Parts: sequence; structure tokens; C-alpha cells
Amino acid sequence: MSPAASVIIPHYNDLENLRLCLSLLRRQTFPRDDFEIVVADNASSCGLAAVAEACGPDVVLASAPLQGAAHARNAALAAARGRSLAFLDSDCRPAPDWLERGLRALRDGVVIAGKVDVVFADAARPTPAEAYEAVFAFDFRRYTRQGFCGAGNMFARRADVDRIGPFRSGVPEDKDWSQRAVRLGLRLVYDETVVVGHPARRDWPDLARKTRRVVAEIHGLRQIERPGALAWAGYLAAVAASPFVHAFKLAFSRKISGLRLKAAAIALLFRLRWRRLIWFLELLRSDQTWRGAGR
Repeated sequence: MSPAASVIIPHYNDLENLRLCLSLLRRQTFPRDDFEIVVADNASSCGLAAVAEACGPDVVLASAPLQGAAHARNAALAAARGRSLAFLDSDCRPAPDWLERGLRALRDGVVIAGKVDVVFADAARPTPAEAYEAVFAFDFRRYTRQGFCGAGNMFARRADVDRIGPFRSGVPEDKDWSQRAVRLGLRLVYDETVVVGHPARRDWPDLARKTRRVVAEIHGLRQIERPGALAWAGYLAAVAASPFVHAFKLAFSRKISGLRLKAAAIALLFRLRWRRLIWFLELLRSDQTWRGAGR
């Protein structure tokens, strides 16, 4: 008989956080015999044997040799047998009742998006990057209002997942997938009682790597959607103006405290958003160069 649920976890080069995530899953209030854990490794440099050792014998391990979270999530889905699916990232820290609450909230035709709490490495001394993440990262409540959700804390019925289809690579795979779910008539529901923690990125290189990846994925998604020049111009203008608007959100946020920390986080905000704009313009210019060469 198939288990009540499968927990889907993509993994890449992060054994320490994976071990912590798995240990928290083994201590869930939901009966361990009623759910399986499926980890899909994305060709980690340590090798599949090391990942298998970190997982232990009670975890289903799948191999996803093609790079990208979409490929890893799809490989895990192919190996999963659960009637319901709980999506988690390998560096997430699920609350003890995370799985129980998520499955209790789940219904046919509904995708549940849970709450993600940003965790500091040292709560007494957060870095400007951590402060930025605390205010802007993983805002699943806002995402669901805008018609999508993230796969770092998400629940869906297996039958609904099969209707929506696999995750697509080269785009923001969870945003694209959840938007397709909405177009098929599924409803996104945010539930703040379904909680995981997620460590904040701590410095500029971490934030820059994430932002550059997101820029490339958004660019890929917009290539599929093919917006006109006016729509692109409006989007880029919004990116350029966003730090002026969001600086107030940082300044008055209760998630962080201290004038010096907030000032440093605001400076980081301007640097990051305008760097994002430059990366978008570089991608658009490369598109035009390629199209011109093909004429």
C-alpha cells in the first residue's frame, strides 16, 4: 500500500543541512511509518555514495544527474509513491508538526504554501545580508496573493501534481509550476501554521549568486511568455525604482533592529537591485546580438 505522503527534497552539495533536515523529519508528530522521504541528489561533488550514507536506509534516494532544482524535483517525484506530496528544500528546518499540519490543511484541488521563517546564524549579530533576507526572502504569503508559491514549503495531492506536470528547467521552476496549477483551476492557499525555518544568506557573494540565478530564470520564463518591448521596459523600470520603495520597508521593519544594521541593509538593497538591472540588460543585449547575427 502506498504511504499517505512523500516528502520531496532536492539536494546539491549540502550534506550538513541535509542531515539536519532529515533528523527533524524523523521527529515529526506525523507517524513515521505513514510517510516516506525521497531525496534526489543533483550530482553533488561528494558522490552519490556519500549522499546515501548521509541519508540512511530509511530514505529513498534518487539520482538527478542534470543540473537544476527542476530536474531534482522531477527525479524525486518519479520515485515517490505517496498519495500526497510535501515539498521541502534540503536546507529547510521543518517544525515538529510541519507535516501533520500541512497534510491536515490539504484538500483536492488545493496547493498549500506554508510559512518560511528566516534563521540567522547568530541571532545577536545578524549581517546586512541576513537583515535583507529577513525582510524580503521567502514571503510566501505575498507570493500566493500574486498567484504563485515556492516549493521550499508546499503541499499538493499526487493526482493534482500529475495533472500539472513536471517542473520546467531554465525558469523559476516553482513559480512556473504553481502558475500552471492556477491556470488549471487549482487554488493556492497560504497557511502560516505550516512552518519551516530557512537559513539566511550571510554575505554579498551568496546574495549575488542567488540573484544572478533568479535573473537568468526570470529571463527564461519571459522568453516563453514573450512580452512586448513596452512590457519589458515597464518591468526594468520597476526593478530600477524598487530600492527607493523597499528602503522604507527595511527602515520600518520589526524583523530587524538597529540603525546601523538597517542602514547597511538599505545600502545592500540598492547595490543588489541595480546589479539585477544590469544583469537583465546584459541578457537582453545578448538576445539582440544573437537575433541580429541570425538575420
